[in-house]
Amino acid sequence: MSTSIETDPSKRTVDPYSLVETEINSITQDIRRELVTVDPELLSVAEYYFDGQGKLFRPMLIMLVAKALNFHVNKQDCLLPSQQKIAMIAEMIHTASLMHDDVIDAADTRRNKPSINQVWGQKKSIIAGDYVMAMASIALARIRDEEVVSVVSQITEDLVRGEFMQLGSKENDEERFNHYINKSFKKTASLLANSCKAVAVLGKCDEELAEAAFNYGKNIGISFQLIDDLLDFTSCDQVMGKPTAADLKLGLATAPVLYAARKYPQLNALIMRRFSQEGDIELTRELVAKSNGVSETRKLAEQHSEEAVKQIKTLQKSDCLKALEVIAKLVLSRNK
Repeated sequence: MSTSIETDPSKRTVDPYSLVETEINSITQDIRRELVTVDPELLSVAEYYFDGQGKLFRPMLIMLVAKALNFHVNKQDCLLPSQQKIAMIAEMIHTASLMHDDVIDAADTRRNKPSINQVWGQKKSIIAGDYVMAMASIALARIRDEEVVSVVSQITEDLVRGEFMQLGSKENDEERFNHYINKSFKKTASLLANSCKAVAVLGKCDEELAEAAFNYGKNIGISFQLIDDLLDFTSCDQVMGKPTAADLKLGLATAPVLYAARKYPQLNALIMRRFSQEGDIELTRELVAKSNGVSETRKLAEQHSEEAVKQIKTLQKSDCLKALEVIAKLVLSRNK
């Protein structure tokens, strides 16, 4: 009996994390080294979420995009130090935004432990978030690439604009859904899109490749957010590591609700008053469950994942490219 080893990367199953395991394992320590301060209490607050318990999904994806692009351009399966820095900076920006979000949302838990605002209070949490963002900016400036600084700086502008968009709503159904998708891009997908574009620029990719990297990150980010919003209706607190129905409690109408409103127009009044009256949240959950809101949200997430894979289909076949295709599927199957 003979055995054969599969050598075609397109047919081999790959574990995305394993392809950047060494780099991922150093991310938290690298970040902690960046957070140098003479104030021990500020350091304690700033490091609170950098405890090694996060999934580090974003830096993993960014490094895989970088390696796939590097292999396509120069046939080298490697990661440039500057590209690894972008992955670290992205995680710092993301975590700083979580610190601010937890204050804005008056969160109780994050990653199965008390949220930063519960432990340190609002003021110190905000200051620590500002500090992490500032140190991320310094690390970005050290890369000394004007275009990359501009691309990554767009993330912070989008985060702020997205947060402001979340404070408002639209009366028209179509405008409301576009508003929601645009907000999801700015708050979630922009970080992946612009980080992927930044590593493409650092890898000397042409404009077309850089745009493909941007669009891969954009579509994965939107798909990720759609699934996150879906899980708010289908998961439980213990699985998610944070309270479910949180969006409704914050007055936010996400995709499952917006789809449900097409079948149950009475939801429009609840959406406009941001679920503020007694019984609004319970009624909304009931109508979402009776509608196709969850299944339509999943369908839209699947479309964005498929679009992400299309954006990178011209890249040279490699394990990292295969991993990026796997990620597009993993995003859809996650439960937290």
